[in-house]
Amino acid sequence: MSTEQEHDEQHDQKPDQKSGQEPDRPGGDRTGDQQTGARRADALIQPPRLRTGEDRSASRLELFFDLAYVLVVAELTQSFAHDLTWHGAGVFAGLFTVVWWSWVTTTLYSNRFDTNDVPYRLAKLGQTFAVAVMAAASSSATTSGSVYFAAGYLGSQGLLMALYVRAHHHVPDARRTLDLYLGATAVSVVLWSVSLAVPGPTRYVLWAAGLLIEATAPLLATRFGNRIPLHEQHLPDRFGLFAMLVLGESVASVVVGLHDTAWRAASFTTAAIGFVITAALWWTYFDLGGAASKHRILQKNDNRASSTHDRYVYGHLPLFLGLASVGVGVQEYVLHPVGDLSPGGRAALCVGVGLFVAGVALVMAGSAGRWSAAWPWPLATLPVVIGISLLPLSPTLTALGLAVAMIAGVAAGTWQQQHGHIATTET
Repeated sequence: MSTEQEHDEQHDQKPDQKSGQEPDRPGGDRTGDQQTGARRADALIQPPRLRTGEDRSASRLELFFDLAYVLVVAELTQSFAHDLTWHGAGVFAGLFTVVWWSWVTTTLYSNRFDTNDVPYRLAKLGQTFAVAVMAAASSSATTSGSVYFAAGYLGSQGLLMALYVRAHHHVPDARRTLDLYLGATAVSVVLWSVSLAVPGPTRYVLWAAGLLIEATAPLLATRFGNRIPLHEQHLPDRFGLFAMLVLGESVASVVVGLHDTAWRAASFTTAAIGFVITAALWWTYFDLGGAASKHRILQKNDNRASSTHDRYVYGHLPLFLGLASVGVGVQEYVLHPVGDLSPGGRAALCVGVGLFVAGVALVMAGSAGRWSAAWPWPLATLPVVIGISLLPLSPTLTALGLAVAMIAGVAAGTWQQQHGHIATTET
C-alpha cells in the first residue's frame, strides 16, 4: 500500500477510531484555546528588536503621527507671516528646528525598533498628542504659551525615553548605542524641565542647550556606539514624507492668497508663478536631489551606522527650513504682487529658495561623501538665486526670476541624470 493511500485511509477514519477517545466537542479542547490565546497576547505585546533587515516602509501609524506635524508647521509659518522681521525669522527658525528635531528623534527610533505592538502604539499616539499640544502653543511659544510648548516637547521626549529604556532591556547588542541616546535625551529632558521654572530668555537658552545635547547623540553613537544599522529604505521614505507635508504649505499659500485677494489679476499671475516654484522644488527633491541621495544610501548598503547617515539627516534641516520659508514667501508675494511687499516678505521667498538649494546640495554631497557630487548642479544654481534676490525688481518679476532659475535647475539636473552623471532611485 502506498504512503498516500495510508494517509487517505487514516484521514477517513473517525476520531474515536484513531485514538479510542470520544470525538472532540465544541469547547472541549481547552489546551488549544489557551495556546491560541497566548499567541494572540504575544501579537499584542512584542519585545523590541532590530528591524533594519526587514523589507518595510512607513507604517500607517507613522502617517497618522505626521498629521500632528502638518498642524505645527502650519502654525509656525502663519506666526512667521505675522512677524516678518529679523526677530520673527529667528523665532521661526528656532521653533522649526525644535519641531523638526522632535520628528527626527522619533523617526530614528522607529527606523530601528518599530514593533507596532500595543505599548509602542500607545507611546506613539501619546507623542502625537504631545506634538498637537506643541502645535496649539507654537504661535505663542516665546510668550504666554512657552510653558505649554515646552510641556508638549517634554511629553514627546519622555515617551521616547520610555521606548529607549524598553529597547535597552530587550536588545542587548544595541546597548552602547542606546546608552548614548538615553543619556543625551535624559539630560535634555532635565534642561527642558528646569526651563519651566525660569523666565525667558533663560528658558530659551535651556531649550537650545537641551536640543544641542540631543543632537550629539547620533554623532556619538556613530563613533562610539554598537554601530547598529539604520533601515536604508525606511529612512529616505520618511524624510520624503516630511518634505511632502512641508511642501503642502506652499500649495496652501497659493490657495489662501487667491482667496484673500479676491482673484485680482496681478495676484493670480503671482500665484501661478508661486505654484511653478513649488512644483520645481518638488521635482528637484523627489526626482533629482533626494532621489540621488537615496540611491547613494542604498548603493552603499552599510550594515552599520555611518557618517553618511548623519550627513543625510542633518543636511535636511536647511532644506526643510527653506521649504517652510517658501510657503510664507509665496503667500506674501500673492498678497502683495506689485510694490508694497515688505523686505521681510521678499526675503522669506528668496532666502527660502536659497536654503532649499543649499540643503539639496548638502544632502547630495553628504550621502556621496564628496562635494563634487553636487557640482555643477545644484551648487551652480545657488549664486543665480542670490543674484536674482538682490536685483531691485517688482515682487512678480522677482518670483518669475526665481521660477526660471528653478526650472533651469531642474532641466540641468535632468540632463545630468539622463547622461549618467547623477544616478537616482525613485523616492
